[in-house]
Amino acid sequence: MVSVERSVTDTDIESLRGEFRGELLRPGDDGYDDARRVWNSMIQKYPALIARCTGTADVIAAVSFAREHDLFLAVRGGGHNVAGIAVCDEGVVIDLSRMRGISVDPGRRVVRVQAGANWGDLDHETQVHGLIVPGGVVSTTGVAGFTLSGGMSATRRKWGMTCDHLISAEIVTATGEVLTASESSHPDLFWALKGGGGNFGVVTEFEFALRSLGPQVYLAAPIYSLGDAGEIVRQWRTFMENAPDEISSDLIFWSMPPLPGVDESVVGSPIVILAAWYAGPVGDGERALQPLREFGTPLADLSHAGRYVDIQSSFDVFFPDTQRYYWKSLFVDSLTDETIDRVIGFAAERPSLQSLMVLRALGGEIARVPEAATAYGNRSAGYNLSFDTTWQDEETDEQMVSWTRNAWLAMRDLTGGGVYLNFAGLGEDGQTLVRAAYGENYERLVRVKRQYDPGNLFRGNVNIEP
Repeated sequence: MVSVERSVTDTDIESLRGEFRGELLRPGDDGYDDARRVWNSMIQKYPALIARCTGTADVIAAVSFAREHDLFLAVRGGGHNVAGIAVCDEGVVIDLSRMRGISVDPGRRVVRVQAGANWGDLDHETQVHGLIVPGGVVSTTGVAGFTLSGGMSATRRKWGMTCDHLISAEIVTATGEVLTASESSHPDLFWALKGGGGNFGVVTEFEFALRSLGPQVYLAAPIYSLGDAGEIVRQWRTFMENAPDEISSDLIFWSMPPLPGVDESVVGSPIVILAAWYAGPVGDGERALQPLREFGTPLADLSHAGRYVDIQSSFDVFFPDTQRYYWKSLFVDSLTDETIDRVIGFAAERPSLQSLMVLRALGGEIARVPEAATAYGNRSAGYNLSFDTTWQDEETDEQMVSWTRNAWLAMRDLTGGGVYLNFAGLGEDGQTLVRAAYGENYERLVRVKRQYDPGNLFRGNVNIEP
């Protein structure tokens, strides 16, 4: 284990314990190693203190403790962020993972969610009523981090970003004050929380508007050979340019996984998956998505109707917490032939079988929301391209990161350079990354940051400097 210099004394900890109901873990304590681990196994950090909160009062105590002792602070919701910002070395981790309460009000069509819940938790409760908050397609993703950075869901073209469904948020600020941010209360802060990340405090509870969908939905997922990708991607581009908002689609470059009914001879071969979700009745979805299944001769076709909760979690098995991840993204205004050919070229060179490249069709309701209406930027982009590099061998870390950065830089030349903060590498691009994410909203975010966190206590993130 890496040596950790304890930056607080036993007396300090005991003073905190008097104000704290949850568990306080330090290096060497039982459970510390499990508590410091996050989803991306490449991230290995050793905080001086992990404060496992049971409620808002514990969060206030932990924030005040970090501020008073001038300690670096990280906030853990689901712990799923690729960059590992949920944990830090030698500082304090405010761990919200035990705060997972969910309360659904189907009459008002709203839900209150504590910040430690993940999308599987939330879907489990809302689908009792045939309702959803448009959220992450890997169910172990945390609600908090996904929402605060925008949230690109599987129903995004129909209902926009996850942050667009936020009604209010309870937040603990740098001074330890508890505020409720909404359109009518601290509206500037509320605006910043809709895409501005964890820069302004610790959100302890979210209130979302709900949408009607499920329990059955339709997913199209034909799988084609990468050798046919030139024609397949161009047909997909045309299809999505004319698609109704009910259709949201990802074009996934990957390697054929071992699936039931798939011939072993093609397992591991490079493929293109046309994954498309329909936000409406199953029968309508099957008819609307049928053309995707006829672009050529599929190697396999996983299209089917199924329970929303099952389809939303169907990718979980491919993204366990035992793998290493380095993901980067770019917004693409339009999918030109040159862009398509270059993307396919990089797809053929992916550095591991587990690695993906994903083109996400945007537009629809995302683009109808004015750019300045929320902190989330790049709403006018037609697509998002992500390099989801995934591997297992620690010895290849440098190779995987280098390939991804080089491919990302090469593709940036063909785009406006905008980035999606949930796929931001390890955040190593600093202020260049921040400005690329927020565009014209950046200066307003700085003003909000200066008002609510002028000392930059909350800097363990893709940081907006006050």
